Amino acid sequence: MIEELLTFIAVVEHKNFTKAAESIHLSQPSVSLHIKHLEEYFGCTLIQRSVKQKTIHITEEGILLYERSKHIHKILEDTKDYFINKSTTLKGKLRIGASFTIGEYFLPSFLGQFNTLYPDLEIEVVIENTHNICKKMNDFQVDIALIEGSIPSTNYEIHPFYEDRLVLAVPYQHPLTNAEFSIEALQNQTWISREQGSGTREHLEFFLSDHHVHAKNVIVFGSNYSIKEAVKNNLGITFISSMVVDSSLNNKEIAIIKTPNKYTRSFSYILQKGIVPSKAVQVFVELLKHLHSYPQGRTNTTSTTTISKISN
Repeated sequence: MIEELLTFIAVVEHKNFTKAAESIHLSQPSVSLHIKHLEEYFGCTLIQRSVKQKTIHITEEGILLYERSKHIHKILEDTKDYFINKSTTLKGKLRIGASFTIGEYFLPSFLGQFNTLYPDLEIEVVIENTHNICKKMNDFQVDIALIEGSIPSTNYEIHPFYEDRLVLAVPYQHPLTNAEFSIEALQNQTWISREQGSGTREHLEFFLSDHHVHAKNVIVFGSNYSIKEAVKNNLGITFISSMVVDSSLNNKEIAIIKTPNKYTRSFSYILQKGIVPSKAVQVFVELLKHLHSYPQGRTNTTSTTTISKISN
């Protein structure tokens, strides 16, 4: 039954019998037979096939079985990891989803220390915007998610672990750097932003809305690095994590406008409600808490703080 459920998951995700067969290294007739066995066992149609259009449609019953199959598969994998990790060595796989700022500027240094402590643990990191990472969490494609934006679901346990500082960044020697700060000076500027679904975009919109700032134009880029480069090259100004612009600030490529208020946001890790975390996730979370306390102020990413191995 487990093999049939894994086959069904592959068919739903690939929406094609041939591609599903290739992904799980089975013949197409074997895939069709597995689906037939499942439909006979559950007594319902899971997949409707269109011979003319060569397409498939997942029925309502099929969607329910897909979601529960993913859940069953995760429980089995976590149970396997549990038995493997009863020894003193932590093994298995840890799948981490991270939004862009965390994945690009926060996570690498942390994982460097984490991997030193647990070298036998296979780590897989997916970096996308907050919306997409939450979707992957919901589909059990990652074991833990580190995000910087609002959570679009109540299905998660949410735990803040880091306070990130947000700054107004402008090109070096921009007129705003020499003027006294005022909201009026920010009116009718071109703003550089990330795409919808990004935590950085969300906080820029909060800032503009809260201060009633009218943007002359918004130029959208798909990464933090491209935003930094756009500001450096005089395309506009932005509201972004200080992590992204720290190096450019030191190189005098970008300037920061001093503001009367401090702007921060929480980095949080999220877990599926009702799911017992694997040993790898538990250890990862404990070390995350240990290295970067919250909310006792911002911790510099170049900190020399070290983390110690947690006993099993």
